[in-house]
Amino acid sequence: MRSYETLYIIRPDLDEEQIEAVVNKFTELIQKNGGEIIQVDKWGKKKLAYEIRKYREGYYVLMQFKGTPAVAQELERVFKITDEVIRYLIARLEEKAS
Repeated sequence: MRSYETLYIIRPDLDEEQIEAVVNKFTELIQKNGGEIIQVDKWGKKKLAYEIRKYREGYYVLMQFKGTPAVAQELERVFKITDEVIRYLIARLEEKAS
């Protein structure tokens, strides 16, 4: 399995329960597809560098996980169709040489 890192920004107008539901949706998606969550880091609301979909701030979440390329592709597909997510980025991490 490969190591990945994803950073996604959730709409700032959601309440805590809705934000938690979105974060759980993505962690469960990874686990259901055979991936393994390493770390979920909720950064909270931050000001955006530029306006996205008329929002000036967003709720940032950084997540590290292990999985196959199919897991990352499915995650990207779901990010695209999820209205609560205004931006996302998935990056494959370099494997450490032993």
